Amino acid sequence: MSDQFVARSLDEVRFWSRIMKEHSLFLRLGFRCEDTQLINEANHFYTVFEAIENRSNAFTAGTDPSVIKRFNEEVHAAVTYIWAFKRKVLGLILTCQLPGANNFPLLVDHVSREANYFRNRLAELNLGRLEPLPDAIIDENVFFLRIMAEHAKFISHLLDPSERKLVEQANNFSQEFDQLLFQAKNLEYMRPQSQTVPLLDQFLDQNKVSVKALRDFKKTARDLIEACRIKSIIHPLLADHVFREAEHFLVIIDMFESSLKSKHA
Repeated sequence: MSDQFVARSLDEVRFWSRIMKEHSLFLRLGFRCEDTQLINEANHFYTVFEAIENRSNAFTAGTDPSVIKRFNEEVHAAVTYIWAFKRKVLGLILTCQLPGANNFPLLVDHVSREANYFRNRLAELNLGRLEPLPDAIIDENVFFLRIMAEHAKFISHLLDPSERKLVEQANNFSQEFDQLLFQAKNLEYMRPQSQTVPLLDQFLDQNKVSVKALRDFKKTARDLIEACRIKSIIHPLLADHVFREAEHFLVIIDMFESSLKSKHA
């Protein structure tokens, strides 16, 4: 269990610290030039999470679990601070105190939910209280299906309106993942009776097919943006960022499928 704790902690911190670092950059790019205090705060968080990412990469699977536990506590504190910063920015936008800024309210809420997810995962790891498999399958999918649906919406709104075909594809993915999210919420409300192996297995299979399709769409969009072959205001790093999150979701689904098959056997 100690080895699993170290490996799982490092995987989570390495993935999400990079995500938090990039959130800082994206928020900064959306502020107005006169928002110097917010820009400075975003730059500070970029530095903080870059340092956390570098430190996490210096650890190995053989690191003392007590060292990783203390590291998780430090990271948890940093994530709590960036979560509070994101919620503050959301409040400023919704009370019309940042007119003309370019951060969508939904995007700021989206990145704050990811921060909250990250800090909750760190707390669970340190307490050794991860959810039972049937609950984890439903809860993780509810979380990530919403994330994927919102990615599609952001892509649609950040593409140039003249990119009609890509905008249509993004809107179709948005609707598809909204429907998958509604189905996941139905399964959530029906638990524990809904938590049978056949139902959970079908749930994962269905989601996996859609996530793979969205992942491939994001990869194509990323490659086109990097090659300057389409018109958009999407930062190339943002295109890669949402692609990596889809890849991460697929890894989680694969883990669940493997665990479900082992449990069934």
